[in-house]
Amino acid sequence: MTLLSEIKDSAIVENLKKRFLNDWIFTYIGPVLISVNPFKPMKYFTHKEIDLYQGAAQYENPPHVYALADTMYRNMTIDNENQCVIISGESGAGKTFVAKYIMSYLSQVSGGGQTAQQVKDVILQSNPLLEAFGNAKTVRNNNSSRFGKYVEILFDSGQPVGGKISNFLLEKSRVVTQNPNERGFHIFYQFCRGMPSEMREDFGLTDPDYFNYLNLHQCYEVDGTDDVADYAETITAMTTIGLIEEEQGNIVQIVAAILHLGNIIFTEEGNDKAIVENQEWLAFPAFLLQVEKAQLEKKLISRVMETRWGSKTERLDVTSNVQQAETTRDALAKGLYARLFDYLVKKTNEAMKMKTKSNGVLNLGILDIYGFEIFQKNGFEQFCINFVNEKLQQIFIELTLKAEQEEYVQEGIQWTPIEYFNNAIVCQLIEEKRPPGVMAVLDDVCSSQHGVNEGADTNLKSKLMENCRKNQHFQDNAQGFAIHHYAGVVSYNVEGFCERNKDVFNVDLIELMQSSRCLFIKNLFPDVVDRSSKKRPITAGAKIKSQANDLVKSLMLCTPHYIRCIKPNETKKPLDWEGVRVAHQVEYLGLKENIRVRRAGFAYRRPFEKFLHRYAILTKDTWNKWSGSPQNGVLHIMKSAKIRQDEFQMGQTKVFVKAPESLFLLEESREKQFDHFARIIQKAFQRYFNRQKFFREKEQAAEFSYKKKQRRAHSLNRNFFADYIGLEDKPSLKSLVGKREKVEFAQTVNRYDKKLKGIKTAKRDLILNGRGIFLVGRELEKKGPNKGQEVETVSRMIAFDQLSHVSLSTRQDDFVILHVVNSYDSVLQIPFKTEFISVLRRVVQNRVQRDVRVVFADRVEFTSDKSRIGSGKKRLIFFENGSSNQEQVSAPGLLKGELRVAVKDGLPNTSKPIQAVIRLRAQVRVAPKMGLQSLVTPPTGQQPTNPRRVTPSQQSQVIRDAPVVPPPSHPAPAFQPRFRPSVKLQSTERPTDLLAQLKRSQSSASQIKRQESSKPFPDQNMNYLQTPEGGQALRLRDSIKGQRPLPAGGRPKPKLKQINARPKVRALYEYKAQDVDEIDISIGEEFDLVEEDESGWWRGINNMGQEGFFPGTYVTRV
Repeated sequence: MTLLSEIKDSAIVENLKKRFLNDWIFTYIGPVLISVNPFKPMKYFTHKEIDLYQGAAQYENPPHVYALADTMYRNMTIDNENQCVIISGESGAGKTFVAKYIMSYLSQVSGGGQTAQQVKDVILQSNPLLEAFGNAKTVRNNNSSRFGKYVEILFDSGQPVGGKISNFLLEKSRVVTQNPNERGFHIFYQFCRGMPSEMREDFGLTDPDYFNYLNLHQCYEVDGTDDVADYAETITAMTTIGLIEEEQGNIVQIVAAILHLGNIIFTEEGNDKAIVENQEWLAFPAFLLQVEKAQLEKKLISRVMETRWGSKTERLDVTSNVQQAETTRDALAKGLYARLFDYLVKKTNEAMKMKTKSNGVLNLGILDIYGFEIFQKNGFEQFCINFVNEKLQQIFIELTLKAEQEEYVQEGIQWTPIEYFNNAIVCQLIEEKRPPGVMAVLDDVCSSQHGVNEGADTNLKSKLMENCRKNQHFQDNAQGFAIHHYAGVVSYNVEGFCERNKDVFNVDLIELMQSSRCLFIKNLFPDVVDRSSKKRPITAGAKIKSQANDLVKSLMLCTPHYIRCIKPNETKKPLDWEGVRVAHQVEYLGLKENIRVRRAGFAYRRPFEKFLHRYAILTKDTWNKWSGSPQNGVLHIMKSAKIRQDEFQMGQTKVFVKAPESLFLLEESREKQFDHFARIIQKAFQRYFNRQKFFREKEQAAEFSYKKKQRRAHSLNRNFFADYIGLEDKPSLKSLVGKREKVEFAQTVNRYDKKLKGIKTAKRDLILNGRGIFLVGRELEKKGPNKGQEVETVSRMIAFDQLSHVSLSTRQDDFVILHVVNSYDSVLQIPFKTEFISVLRRVVQNRVQRDVRVVFADRVEFTSDKSRIGSGKKRLIFFENGSSNQEQVSAPGLLKGELRVAVKDGLPNTSKPIQAVIRLRAQVRVAPKMGLQSLVTPPTGQQPTNPRRVTPSQQSQVIRDAPVVPPPSHPAPAFQPRFRPSVKLQSTERPTDLLAQLKRSQSSASQIKRQESSKPFPDQNMNYLQTPEGGQALRLRDSIKGQRPLPAGGRPKPKLKQINARPKVRALYEYKAQDVDEIDISIGEEFDLVEEDESGWWRGINNMGQEGFFPGTYVTRV
């Protein structure tokens, strides 16, 4: 988008809209990738695109997340530097979507053996596992991440050798309560619906509406989510990370116990004392947690308090009221779930742990964290989530806007500063200690509670007003307070802030879990209980603040890459565009300022030493050691690469390259040099290995004729090349014998026919492939527009099961007689007969599992072609001694029905190939490409091309293997040129029938609870889904805009230079791309022609913006 003619928010929004409506969801601002959530599967995430983007420069292909992933991977391996990608955007913008594709791409392109594959499998399978336990449906996102995740993949020599996942701030409150029209974590519904019925019965699981933790708002379904299929994927992922069947059962046991805990209902008895309404509701959770039912009840409705009188300590059991009992119950459920989630992350990391230590390990980090969000009621969790997003926005500003401009000044580069909004003031409002920010005030209020919760939140509200009111980004309101975030104004309800910030797991509950008879549950609570300790526990706010700052430090140690994700609508439907919402995101993300800095600045900057190290290979003077100063070395490379002086600047310690095209030129030259040296090495290896291969082939071929047939001197040590016709240059000929069949042998041969007068040979192309033996001849077209033109036709096809045997003489001649069952035989003169027979025997053995019988005799009887020699009568062919190495063929009389072949004696029949000769003569030969238009039928209405026979010298040339293009789906010209210019493009006994009893006893209570807690959705206030108010952040950004001078002092722009428009072509036929560097074209489509190539493959840009090759004969000029 740096090429936009106008740099303003509306132009950016319009550009994004056009791309989005045409299913192109990616674009660039320099190195920053912009991604718009399509809310549907896209077609360009296949192996074809992986091949297309692997190793390609950014400019060669359309913008894509694969391009960014490839850049990260290559920079890591080439520069030996840690890399990271920061994926940011509001909730529902598609951050998890792009993160998964980055991991998938890295898995595909990085090599490695069994260990590397294990790491790849664990990384990929960790996604469905952690999404099941950490993601949920919200009103903004059907698969919203309710935790933060930073994945670090460790590489050694470009291969994954380990990994680590760091998780942040799991939204535990979602276990026990959700907002209207939202669900709990996916795993609850997967277990209730996807688990086999016998297993569900064992764990007391049934439909989600039975459980109070899930039926609060009767939201059970999610569009596009199949809980049954996702359950199977989750179980596969558990197995992949190494969880055995027993551990998987323990996990199900805990999840089921959490759901049953929610069904324990309390009632009041006596003087504000809570009791369990029905004792039966305790049985199943006690059974699943493997604790005593009485002990579970006691810990839920009472707590132990210690009092000190001097040196004496007295312990008292204090009963709880209903509200306190419910809080304790929910705390147990949340604590169990959080520790289970941490256990899964730990097991995943253990599965990815490096087996051996290495000094050369590099890491590639992928940050997929919860997005900025605004709900109808925003509590402590939303406050923490939005704080982390403020920190990420600050990183982006620091490294892409602030640091870049400061670097220009430090390096002495001429620069005009560009103003922007810095959200550091918002981060200070939240996390600063002096003056105290929101988190400091919150911790202070929590520390002064001394076990009393009543009035704490009200006290917090007044304290915040007292300490933060002077900050222009803070605002007081009736329910709590509001913060003017970079992404808009968010109002927070202080109710529950202090309790959730304290995040203290009751000591009584820890002791309860440590008394469990289940070792798995017991190990989740390794805490050392010390009731006398006066140490203040770490608050949740302090923990997330510490984690956020540690994360920022880790990211700063890596070379960062950025993906800015944009949410196009709140309907979560494809092709639905809400311009106001997108404009708001474009504005607060600072995309316009990013474009301005990128256009005015430099696309690439590098310290002199690192630049010299990377591009030293471009010149002989700098490779492999430069004797002068690094600065002079850089200048020497620039001069040798013909980079103009105005395209780069030399700073104090770095070189700055202005245009991406100059960088691409350097990269392309570098790739060519590496390619050149790699080919030299490859040729040396190929020469050695081919010598061995060719010798083995000749030895195997000589075995069937050893002591049976004389050999020709020139053929004994000849290398085998299979295709002596050049079928890769003849698509029409190859299409006759099976376009997708591998050619095992091909050579032009003589077929012997006997006419009434004398002997006549007919030239035939002998082709052997997996279908059979083909003899291809040429005939003159007798009808139609191509009348008189020579066309290729299959004169005979011999299937392998029809081949009886093969006859050869004992002399050095080239005659081969193919005997066919219930048909005439073919008498052929094949110059490379030894290779043909050897290949034929191998192919027949592989295809029909039988050996080809080879008969050696100087008197051979064969059946003649009944249309040629005497109606299929038996004929004889005699082989005798002659005076020449070339066969002398005679037919002494038609009535005798015989042929005589005289040939001089050749090498003895005991001759074998000699390896010493092979070493002297074996070469990797590459034949020149033959004419593309030889012997091809042109399309209807096209002027016929002149058929050209292949000369004998060309017949024996070596033709390289090439992939074959399948025929187009639409009728099209026969001529399809093949060659194109190169382009880089996872017990105890249970109570009997207890679940049924629970259902009957609880149905009425559950129904009452649901009716009290649920209201119809249409009555809810959904205003929070609207585009948020910009607030003080917006006003500051607008004030910055107002301070800018008029561009160019208000003078009008000069007229743009006229650029010659590209020629247009119109598609006459449909063509579907068969390779990664080709494009699709449709009948009648008009598009730009970029280049005509004499090969017949033209290059163009279709209406989808894709650039690539297409057949020139499929289009006409407009």
